[in-house]
Amino acid sequence: MKLADLRKLSIKQQLKIRFQLANGMECVVTEHGLAQVPALQRAADFNLETELTSVRQFVLEPVAPAKGTTKSAPAQSRSVSLEELTSMIGAPATAASADHDDE
Repeated sequence: MKLADLRKLSIKQQLKIRFQLANGMECVVTEHGLAQVPALQRAADFNLETELTSVRQFVLEPVAPAKGTTKSAPAQSRSVSLEELTSMIGAPATAASADHDDE
């Protein structure tokens, strides 16, 4: 899974996708597809794409209220594993994509 996959999913489903970085900071991919690290005070000394490879847990936070609820009802966030998020994206596993590259 790539950062671009998260960006597309966040835009398509109007979600904020949160995940913890190895340095303890949190990355948020907004509903506009922007990857932000709110606690970052200076130029990053890490690569988000590289950090993403070690993330196993994500929090999905809907921006729009759920259908059938009032506008003031808070959207429910939920925690998902890497496998669940990958299936939502429909991204092939790394090994599987390597097998199909030569077809």
